[in-house]
Amino acid sequence: MTKKEIENPVVIITGANNGLGFHMAASLVKDGYRVAAFDLSGENIKTIQATYPNYLLFCQCDVTDDDNIKAAVNIVLQKWSKIDILVNNAVLAIFNSFEEKSIEETRKEFEVNYFGYVRMIAAVLPHMKAQGKGIIHNVSSGVGITGFKGIYGYTSTKGAIEALTRTLSYEFEHYNIYVNLIHPPLMNTKSASFLGIPSQVMDAPAEVGKKLSKKILSTKPIITPDFRTSLYLFFARRYPNTIGRFFSKMSEK
Repeated sequence: MTKKEIENPVVIITGANNGLGFHMAASLVKDGYRVAAFDLSGENIKTIQATYPNYLLFCQCDVTDDDNIKAAVNIVLQKWSKIDILVNNAVLAIFNSFEEKSIEETRKEFEVNYFGYVRMIAAVLPHMKAQGKGIIHNVSSGVGITGFKGIYGYTSTKGAIEALTRTLSYEFEHYNIYVNLIHPPLMNTKSASFLGIPSQVMDAPAEVGKKLSKKILSTKPIITPDFRTSLYLFFARRYPNTIGRFFSKMSEK
């Protein structure tokens, strides 16, 4: 889609107070998009709201709470009367081996990383159907394809998101609603530091967020920030065991 097809686009980004979501929001408002930033807290994103009060709206939102989501979505509709794009980005990753991790911790990851996506999609779908178009971007991860030691809950949620996205893309296409995967590279964020991967092989979230924001209107099934990430996914899908073992061993060094 293009900006001509979606006049004054309204974008919801979950997990927008830090990392990829924060930098996508920052870049989008500079390009004239109206962005609703959903997160549990907004101390970072409110600094952008102060500069772009007409283009950025912070909504305190817990994606594990149906009533909270509905209330936040209604705030967006009251302000801008529509929702064109949803970026499901909220994430929880608990780093621990299978034997040392509780079922409760894994359930928490699924509540945020999988059911949080499902809840958000369910909340915006009626509005996108009513306007006859929309784009839903689900942020995934290469480890959902390859696996990675010590984060089985997180990798499992991302594998589930891969299947969910493909399935909904078939179900929603007759509504003219596109459901796509966003695949960022491994980024040098606070949470990723627990992986043990050398920081020099990870990308800066600010740069990744800026690149992906330029593709916010893309309707391709899989969206990456650059050719290098696309090439990695090509090999990850064809040689998942090799790639997964390689990065898992790298994290041990």
